[in-house]
Amino acid sequence: MRRTLKYRLYRSKRDKQLVKRIHAGASIWNHCLALQNRYYRRYGKHLGANRLMKHIAKLRKRKVFWQQLGSQAVQDVIQRLDKSWARFFDYVKALKSGKKHRKTGRPRFKKSRFYTSFTLKQNGWKYEGGNKIKIGKHYYKFALSRPVTGTIKTVTIKRDRVGDLWVCFSVIEDIVLPTIPDEDAVIAPIGIDWGLIHTMSFSDGRAPIDAPRFLNKSLRELRRAQRRLSRRRNRNGGKRTRNTEDDRRRVARVQRRIVDQRRDWQFKSAHELCDEFDGIAVEDLSGVWMQRMWGRKSSDIAWSEFLSTLGHVCSKRGVMLKRVDAAYTSKTCSVCGNILDLKLTDRDWKCQCGAYHDRDVNAAINILGRAFPNQRGDAGGLEEIPSGEAVAA
Repeated sequence: MRRTLKYRLYRSKRDKQLVKRIHAGASIWNHCLALQNRYYRRYGKHLGANRLMKHIAKLRKRKVFWQQLGSQAVQDVIQRLDKSWARFFDYVKALKSGKKHRKTGRPRFKKSRFYTSFTLKQNGWKYEGGNKIKIGKHYYKFALSRPVTGTIKTVTIKRDRVGDLWVCFSVIEDIVLPTIPDEDAVIAPIGIDWGLIHTMSFSDGRAPIDAPRFLNKSLRELRRAQRRLSRRRNRNGGKRTRNTEDDRRRVARVQRRIVDQRRDWQFKSAHELCDEFDGIAVEDLSGVWMQRMWGRKSSDIAWSEFLSTLGHVCSKRGVMLKRVDAAYTSKTCSVCGNILDLKLTDRDWKCQCGAYHDRDVNAAINILGRAFPNQRGDAGGLEEIPSGEAVAA
């Protein structure tokens, strides 16, 4: 199994050597992109990666700045550019054939401050054990949050928007993943319904879970930092000064903390679900549609990101995860199957069969039934209501 281990490098004066290498990678990227654009305008063909590698290898003998990157790191930059073109060509072919494909733009020129990383393969680095690594002629230390295990294949130095440097080890480990049980072998499944009032409602009727809205909690601090940056840019006429750069990093630092908090909660919640259940059924929602409908609140909860995290944890824990169509799960009675015309404001409703439903719990039961037809979920709060009582719907 191949995975990536990421650690934060401690700050030191030697970091400028790594930053120079990142800038050299940006220069090579822009030069190769300009060559490809000019070659296409002249000959109407794409300039391949192999020919570019041979050409850049000759130019590196004259350009001292490019020699800061090793030959394999330069090849990795050209391979990244070639993969970027391949994704763009696949998107164009999909458009012509009428197939669905993720929108991908053509590669663009990048300023050195926006170019983020370079990758070292077999040469140019040496892991000294513990939290110490040698890159080039210099030694660097990183925060050893977890041990470095497995066989290291590549080392990537990455710079984030705050300006901090990270070392990423791509390792290969012999890990035996548990087998995911068959649908008939699932003993304790659960259905989960996503919502804005309650983030997760469960088919067994337990108390729903509300995701901490980390963006909403830090919104005042983020707005203050963004206003300060905007005023600074207006006073400087858009010029990049040291104070402007400090304000920009302050905004990036707040945004990074929000992302880290959200990711930490998602992984902890996913592991808690996998500890208790061997089958999880969720509704397959469109993140783009939710973003357009609910805006910032949808981005703060991040359903799509949580689904990806849940799928990753389930594959490692041997838990079956099934996504089902969410159509009419909230309006369909989980007892008799009758479909009612409900509004979003109708949170509790009574069916013609006499069953009384909580909207979210009923949807979770229907999701569980669609994913695992052989399993029967607990109705969680179903009860008979006298016919004289008013119906909420």
